[in-house]
Amino acid sequence: MLKLASTLHSHGFDPVLVTPEFIHRRISPPVDRKTAEVITYVPIPDGSGASDGTSRDFFSVEKAMEDIMPVHLERLVSGLDVSDDGMALMVVDLLASYAIEVGNRCRVPTVGFWPAMLATYKLVTAIPELVREGHISDCGLPQKKSELRQKPTLTTHDLPWLIGPVNARQARFKFWTRTLHRSASLRWLLVNSFPEEEDEALIQCSIDHPMIIPIGPLTSPSPVTKNPSLWEEDDTCLTWLKNQEPNSVIYVSFGSWVSPMGRDQIANLAISLESTGRPFLWVLGPSWCEGLPHGFLERVRSKGRVVSWAPQVEVLQDGAVGCYLTHCGWNSTVEAVQCGRRMLCWPVAGDQFVNCKYIVESWRVGVRLGGFREREVEDGVRQVMDDGEMGVRLAELKERMMTSKASSKAAANMAGFLEDLRRMAEDDSL
Repeated sequence: MLKLASTLHSHGFDPVLVTPEFIHRRISPPVDRKTAEVITYVPIPDGSGASDGTSRDFFSVEKAMEDIMPVHLERLVSGLDVSDDGMALMVVDLLASYAIEVGNRCRVPTVGFWPAMLATYKLVTAIPELVREGHISDCGLPQKKSELRQKPTLTTHDLPWLIGPVNARQARFKFWTRTLHRSASLRWLLVNSFPEEEDEALIQCSIDHPMIIPIGPLTSPSPVTKNPSLWEEDDTCLTWLKNQEPNSVIYVSFGSWVSPMGRDQIANLAISLESTGRPFLWVLGPSWCEGLPHGFLERVRSKGRVVSWAPQVEVLQDGAVGCYLTHCGWNSTVEAVQCGRRMLCWPVAGDQFVNCKYIVESWRVGVRLGGFREREVEDGVRQVMDDGEMGVRLAELKERMMTSKASSKAAANMAGFLEDLRRMAEDDSL
C-alpha cells in the first residue's frame, strides 16, 4: 500500500494511508522523514488497545473490521473531505471490504486493490460457479477433488479459504463471499500482478465484477518510500552473508503473518538443515525458537545463522544466497523472482498454494518440499541448486516480468485508469 501510495503521489495526489491501530504502531516509527512528507499516516481504532502491537489472528481482525472500524473510518473520510477539490478517491484493499460500503455512503469514488496474484482473485470470483457446478458446498467445503483449471493444475484443494478446521474454513468462506458481494459495486480493481497476466485473464471477469487493471508488481524502489517492516530487522546477517561462498546459502523465511509450523516441524527442519552441511540463514521468531532441538544453535554456529527478522530484499540480492525456502507469499515470490532466486516451496495458507503451483508447475523456478525430514530437505535442496535449466528459466521469467517493458505496461495501465477517473469526475461535475 505504501508503494501504491507513492505511485499515486507521483501522479499529483496527496495520499493518506489508513491502517488499523495495531499495524500503525508498527509501521509509523520506522517511517523516514522523506516518506512522511508526502504520505500521511492515519490510524483508526481497532479495539486492540494501546498495548504491545503484537499480531492478531484473522478472526479478531475480521470482527474489528465489521464491528469497530467502519464508524471511525466514516468519520475520518468525512473529516478529510473538506478541501476545495474534495477527496479524489478511496483505494480499498479487498480484504478490508467494509471500507467499500463506507466509500459508497460518503459518495467518494472507491477503487479496489488486490495485493496478491490475479489468479487467486479469479478463484474467489468463481465461487458462484463452483457452488452451482457442485465443486463446493454452500459453505465452501470441497465436495470432490476436481480440477478447476490447467497450466498450472489448480484443484478444489487449492482454494484460499481452506485453512484450519471445518468451522474456520466455513467462516473464512463467509468472509470471501461477503467480500465478493461488496466488490461487485466497484468499477475498477487495481491488481499487484504482472501485466502479462492481462493477456490470459479477461480484463472484466463479468458484468458483476470490476474492471481488472494490472499495475504490478509493486517492487521497484520508490524515491519517497523505503521497504517497510513490521519487525525490527537484524542487519548483522548481511555482514555474515558477505563471508559465505557464492550461491551456497539456504535462506529460510516463512513470512510475518501466519505461524508456519508446529514445534515438531521446527525441530525436523532444524535437524535437516544441519544435516545438509550447507550454510543457512533462518528467519525464526523468538516464540518459534522454543521448538529448536537442544544445543542446535551452538552446534551450527560456524555454518548457520538464526535471526528474528531480516531485511529480505537485501538478503535475496546477496550473491551468497543459492536458494530460498519460502511459504510462497506473493510479496516473497515477487521478490525472489526480482532477485533471481530459486525457491524451495512450503505453502502454509491462503493464496500461497496457488502461488506455489505457478512457481513449481507453470514457471518451473522452484521445487515443492514433501516435508521437513532429512532426506526430503536434502533432496529438495540438491534438486533446486543443481538444476542448471532452472537458472535459465528464472532469468527468462525475470526478464519477462521485471524489465522496463513490463514496467512501462504497468505504468500505462495506471495512467489509463487515472485518465478514466478524471473523465468520470468531469462528467459528474457537468
